[in-house]
Amino acid sequence: MATRTNLLLPKATRWPLDEPVIELRSVSKSFGDTEVIKDLSLTVQTGKTTVIAGESGSGKSVLLRMMNGLTLPDSGEVRLFGHDLAQVDEQLRTTLRKRCTMVFQSYALIDSLTVAQNIGFPLAENTSMGPKEIRSLVMDLLEMLELTDAVDSLPASLSGGMKKRVALARAVITNPEAVLFDEPTTGLDPVMIEFVDSLIVRTQKEYEITSVIISHDMASNRRLADSMAVLSEGQIIAQGTFDDIRRSELPAVIDFMGDAPIDRMPEGLPDGAHHSEGPEDPSVVKISELHKSFGDNHVLKGISFEIPEKKITAVIGGSGSGKSVLIKHIIGLFQPNSGSVEVFGTNLTACSKTELQAVQARVGMLFQGAALFDSMTARENIAFPLIEGRKETKAEIARRVEEVAERLSVTDVLDRMPDSISNGQKKRVALARALITQPEIMIYDEPTTGQDPVMMKRVDDMIVEAADKFDITSIVISHDMNSTFRIADRVAMIKDGELVIFGSPAALRQSQDPRVRAFIFAGSAE
Repeated sequence: MATRTNLLLPKATRWPLDEPVIELRSVSKSFGDTEVIKDLSLTVQTGKTTVIAGESGSGKSVLLRMMNGLTLPDSGEVRLFGHDLAQVDEQLRTTLRKRCTMVFQSYALIDSLTVAQNIGFPLAENTSMGPKEIRSLVMDLLEMLELTDAVDSLPASLSGGMKKRVALARAVITNPEAVLFDEPTTGLDPVMIEFVDSLIVRTQKEYEITSVIISHDMASNRRLADSMAVLSEGQIIAQGTFDDIRRSELPAVIDFMGDAPIDRMPEGLPDGAHHSEGPEDPSVVKISELHKSFGDNHVLKGISFEIPEKKITAVIGGSGSGKSVLIKHIIGLFQPNSGSVEVFGTNLTACSKTELQAVQARVGMLFQGAALFDSMTARENIAFPLIEGRKETKAEIARRVEEVAERLSVTDVLDRMPDSISNGQKKRVALARALITQPEIMIYDEPTTGQDPVMMKRVDDMIVEAADKFDITSIVISHDMNSTFRIADRVAMIKDGELVIFGSPAALRQSQDPRVRAFIFAGSAE
């Protein structure tokens, strides 16, 4: 087995396999009056993969940040490579971090640097290696990650999946002994999830890397975890192998794992079909021979299909397939090179600005990033569209905020600021803000991304409930096949800018098109 040399600390002695890389001993951490981590103990074995799972807000990200000293505990010990991080100076903490890198959920790429410069940044800043040597290492990683074509691109031109792979490459280029992954597959399509999983396994096995992974994706956890810990309200409530966790009889674990799929396409998952079928369902969106290019990049290639009124249509496809570009045409943010898009009978490619604004006022949008106003409480964020519209009384606005907050289980965070709530809670607040205007069409951009299994089911249920109760036409961009098959009445699959299939979930299941089967069965034993 190969022994790697840490390129930032070439003289460092490799940590022995029989001693834990990370130990947390009776650790507690509070922020104000909120105790996030409570007397928690955990051992991370060297050369193994430890997965930490738990509901949003359970303390997972705080726990991960404590492991490399970005956050220090109020009490207890966090030992990294044998050192108590609270007792060493910042210089030694920095040295220890060079042996233990982190892949952030939000990518944390530098917008002004190319892909190659982002990946090579740790070596350029911390070693005497020359540009050619760094470039060679970068290209080796990009080839493994199938990103060589993007080597000189800026982050703004990359899809979410591509950004994730760039962040992963930057984390491992220095040959660290341990890597902390914060949701490494969040926002990726099933094929890319399986690819990233295999990369993590390959790196861990070939080079004895120690991995700590925060993940909500149980199919990934099943493949990756040597050991898994379930976190609830700041405490570890179950620990062992993945199968040990699945067999747990603890109510809190059963509640968390009960609806979590461990295969991409488990047998028996019901199709959506939440609305009555009819041969003449009226269409609220009509897309005809839609073409869109950006320079030499032909993104959409003759897309044609119709979105039925008051139904849930999922748009699926791999990262960079053209899904987001398609949606931006539907809301009038992009104009096609050729073809047309009609919404509510209005041709967006030929209408006036006033007509376009009238259509847009009837469409709600939940972006993948929560995009909350940091200076406003959650309550004020949710109320913002109604306050700006100035059509409702303060009492009516307050009533509607409480109503939508209760349905989305965010009443307990209404008076908190966005920076004090979890990513999952931010997503729910953003969804509440989008739904409070009661739009006729609601577009969801990856609504379950970053959510734990319990909240995924709640968000799915919320989408279905909103569609049913308010007669909303829903368009859901998704990578999650379980969610898609759970909620969708219609599914449009796009690959490389082309419409591969459009139909019911049953039609996708029965399709023999290899492109369809490769996507929806990725990561499962077909």
